[in-house]
Amino acid sequence: MERRSFLTTATLGTAGISTFLSTSCVNKNDKDDSMILVNDVKDFELDEETIFSLQSKLKLGTYTCERLVELYLSRIEEIDKNGPSINSVIELNPDALVLARELDNELKNGKLRGALHGIPVLIKDNIDTADKMQTTAGALALEGNRARNDAYVVKRLRDAGAIILGKTNLSEWANFRSTSSCSGWSSRGGQTKNPYIIDHNPCGSSAGSGVAVSSNLCTISVGTETDGSVVCPSSVSGVVGIKPTVGLVSRTGIIPISSTQDTAGPMARTVTDAAILLGVLSGIDSNDNSTLDSKQKKESDYLKFLEKNYLSGKRIGVEKKQQGTNQFMHALQKKSTDLIKSLGGTVVEIEYLDAINDLGESEFEVMQYEFKEGVNSYLKQADLKIKSLKDVIEFNLKNEDVAMPYFKQETLISSNEKGDLSDVKYKEALKNSHFKAIKVLEKVIDENKLDAICGLTMGPACSIDTIYGDRWGDVFLTSPAAISGFPHITVPCGKIYELPVGFSFFGKPYTEPELIGCAFSFEQASKSRIKPTYKKSFL
Repeated sequence: MERRSFLTTATLGTAGISTFLSTSCVNKNDKDDSMILVNDVKDFELDEETIFSLQSKLKLGTYTCERLVELYLSRIEEIDKNGPSINSVIELNPDALVLARELDNELKNGKLRGALHGIPVLIKDNIDTADKMQTTAGALALEGNRARNDAYVVKRLRDAGAIILGKTNLSEWANFRSTSSCSGWSSRGGQTKNPYIIDHNPCGSSAGSGVAVSSNLCTISVGTETDGSVVCPSSVSGVVGIKPTVGLVSRTGIIPISSTQDTAGPMARTVTDAAILLGVLSGIDSNDNSTLDSKQKKESDYLKFLEKNYLSGKRIGVEKKQQGTNQFMHALQKKSTDLIKSLGGTVVEIEYLDAINDLGESEFEVMQYEFKEGVNSYLKQADLKIKSLKDVIEFNLKNEDVAMPYFKQETLISSNEKGDLSDVKYKEALKNSHFKAIKVLEKVIDENKLDAICGLTMGPACSIDTIYGDRWGDVFLTSPAAISGFPHITVPCGKIYELPVGFSFFGKPYTEPELIGCAFSFEQASKSRIKPTYKKSFL
């Protein structure tokens, strides 16, 4: 969903959740045999393995780093490229086995880099790697782009001993190409599918990262978010996703949208694994000034906040106004807030979403200005013939049948028409989105003495529709933390129509420890993570 919330405001306002349900889902009371077309996907020996469980097996000699890579590569071939063909991986790292052998040798010589030593990870295809893989944001226009340097987060992963297995597909240009896009589709990578019911949408833009980690094609994955691009695909793929405070994680070497809102973030099957990965990804980068503010605020170890009773005594805010019209979503929200109460937390009704939703138009304008500035800067230094956003637009027009067979590029065009960041319109839009969102959230948090704000992350996945685009309902909790730059974590809380739904906690800048604690406490009590089913269709 992410940017679709303000790109198609009129459509969402008129369609709503009822339209989504009638076009995408069956009634909960319908017989389960309405979903009789099921892919025969066999269990995988690494299903639901965690960082710690794999480290234990590496230590015991049950596995080697090389064997882990071999198993994951085989599983990718079996269900990503064949079988249900969920299409989450856009490119594999040809050096993955070589890297694994080197890390095995280190272990034999008594060197352990940390928790991620030998752990296979998949990363989104808008993150630079200085190796044989490309970085294209899913766009044919950028095909052949090989970075000179690793992105800062990739350097952090390599230093920690993680094995970059490959890159994941995404919504092209991180879903900033068209107002009628289909999430999880790119001209280079094709359509990624939801692993629970594969004719359904994986959300985006970090679609491949969410689907891959949910489907056990890697241990952990990395996505990026501007507005919802980590938490939305995490929610609909039944995994944990963390959108950090902007500035906690470097953006150097990541194809940008918005310098105000962009961040990379962890995606994992458990809060524990997401917390470990966040500790590795975060760090001070002299080439990204936004990270300088985190110097005294970054935690070296987020695991110490994993307490089952963490929600006890906490005050958690929830929007007073009921969101959407679907009774099953209302029931799941109530079940989730009742769980918080049962764990000793106090749920406080607040009002803030209407004020945040009014900022969408200004947010989009900020993104357009910053996207033009950031993409031009990135392409200028890339080893490509494409050197500007204008060049991308022209490439797409010349190659329309393959680059734009479904939706077009009106967002690229409108962004290219913007001025530079000295434009008074840009400064006014920034004031009326980012800074106003901060004031709204700080006020409601301070006045109600809240530790966090919660709610359903969004509804269940809609159907894939590459021709007319996404049709999401009217329950979303991506924008408040995105526009403000605040941290946000989503954790599985249940299913509706056989599709996963996530529950969100977000709060003030650099409150990742508190949010991780809340999410862990909720996760351990809820235990709502369920492996994908790979059903072909509802009908």
